[in-house]
Amino acid sequence: MFVTGTQSPENKTRPTSAISPEWSAAHSLLFLALATLACLLPFSNKAFHMDDPLFLWTAQHIAQHPLDPYGFRVVWYATESPVAEITKNPPLASYYAAAAGSLFGWSERALHLAFLLPALAVVLATYQLARRFTQFPLLAALATLLAPGFLVSSTTVMCDVLMLALWILAVLLWLDGTDSGSPVSLFAAALLIAACALTKYFGVALIPLLLLYSLLKKRRLDPSLAYLFIPILLLGLYQYGTRVLYGRGMLSDAVQYASLHNRGQELTLLAKLLVALAFAGGCALPALFFAPLLWSRRTIAILLPVCGLVGLAIAGHLAWFESPQAAAHWPLIAAEFAILLVGGFSGLGLAATALRRASQGINAGNLLLALWVVGTFLFAAFLNWTVNARSILPLIPPAAILLARRLENSGLAAKPNRLLKAGVPLLASAPLLASASVALWVAQADANLANAGRTAATRVYADLRPSPDAPVYFEGHWGFQYYMQQRGALPADLRRSPFRAGDIVVIPENTTNSFGPPPGFTLAGSVIEINTGNSVATMSQPLGAGFYASLWGPLPFAFGPVPPERYLLARLVPAPGNPDPTPLVLKP
Repeated sequence: MFVTGTQSPENKTRPTSAISPEWSAAHSLLFLALATLACLLPFSNKAFHMDDPLFLWTAQHIAQHPLDPYGFRVVWYATESPVAEITKNPPLASYYAAAAGSLFGWSERALHLAFLLPALAVVLATYQLARRFTQFPLLAALATLLAPGFLVSSTTVMCDVLMLALWILAVLLWLDGTDSGSPVSLFAAALLIAACALTKYFGVALIPLLLLYSLLKKRRLDPSLAYLFIPILLLGLYQYGTRVLYGRGMLSDAVQYASLHNRGQELTLLAKLLVALAFAGGCALPALFFAPLLWSRRTIAILLPVCGLVGLAIAGHLAWFESPQAAAHWPLIAAEFAILLVGGFSGLGLAATALRRASQGINAGNLLLALWVVGTFLFAAFLNWTVNARSILPLIPPAAILLARRLENSGLAAKPNRLLKAGVPLLASAPLLASASVALWVAQADANLANAGRTAATRVYADLRPSPDAPVYFEGHWGFQYYMQQRGALPADLRRSPFRAGDIVVIPENTTNSFGPPPGFTLAGSVIEINTGNSVATMSQPLGAGFYASLWGPLPFAFGPVPPERYLLARLVPAPGNPDPTPLVLKP
């Protein structure tokens, strides 16, 4: 079943085999489609989460003003600002969401189902790409699907999975065009590169990556390279158009933002490297579970204690553990950090091996996959505004292909007694099942966290029973903001909100961009708690989990006693010396 690959001209000397002759590539694609649906359909009603609202509001604005995607204002920080100053992503994902929302409605289920299509495209396109490099393309595609970084990202309506789908399709078409000389394939690839970059700016990296591949493949300046000027031209037009519309070139603005905030983290280069390795190990988890099959016992015996010592040394001395809650869990965090470091070294080791083999005899395909992994990792570690799963995501498919290729080169395919009749390597089944279990566990935990924001907004209004003329303000953002605004609450704006004594303010504990009481006021109220029922966290400072931003912690996800989500329901009280207003009364 895994052994259903065909080879590119570059790899035509490698024999292909079919353990089960009746199992075709079409069967593999159908199996992958069903597996993807089985993994993601249960999350189709997940609440909007994290930065989803920015993409949704942009999509809703596009539905009314298609030529002005960022021509509106939101409160995302302390005060209302043009969204062009806030968002650091291009608009193509929001155009896709606008089309889906206009046709099928703006509900969670409708939009999640629409974003299932890019996830399907990633898995199926990874299989097709892997067929060029390995006899185990199904293994590569499953290792992509069952990686936590991919599975969790596929349950959002942000731009990342759509960008990755366009990326892989562009690579497929470019490789086909380079092999066949087809101008249609090359032109389509060029358009997909532009679309990829206009979905998420990291897509620009495809241009140098494919340029280098073509130079190594052709060993000369080929006329086909001229097609790479098409995405460059389209991106230049986008930069110019956004400058005219919004007074800032959105592409260069995103670069400046990433550079500014990256410098502001005050982490050493070594700390950034290690955190990125832990994120790579967790997001591309199959590389950890397959490590005993990928590397020698000696390598594993050296790697385990080294990572353990590094975990202990680094985890106890980082700023994440300044809070008492996080400090109490640092031994657990250090252990998890060390384990994920092993996975990170395993995944990066696959790329390093491919680079070494490419240097021994120039192999453009090896170099393409290796640089794809390494380039993504370096961007996530040192150039992005924070290390997060979204920036690690693009390296998951090439790492999975390199994983399958290394298993093939280890001689696994030459040992029929280790293969099921359908062609699934027995030794590969356990690591895949282990990765699937963790990935689904983490995805469910992230869905529970997202749903807590939706539940909190509903419960707040049920408890407060606000009157139409009494405003309810809230601080904090992410999905909680989306659902509070749906119910008529107002985002607290330090410059524009006419705060008065007695006004109600709701503040989540686990959020971003909250600022506490406005100047001249204090807060008096009570706290509600929503238990997510999680034993694994994706965003929890006490447990060191920062799936969407390593500012929360050095792990993409963390196991342990996940605290409940807490929300302060308070009234604004004048500073000492002023009369105290009516206290907050909750519904019994």
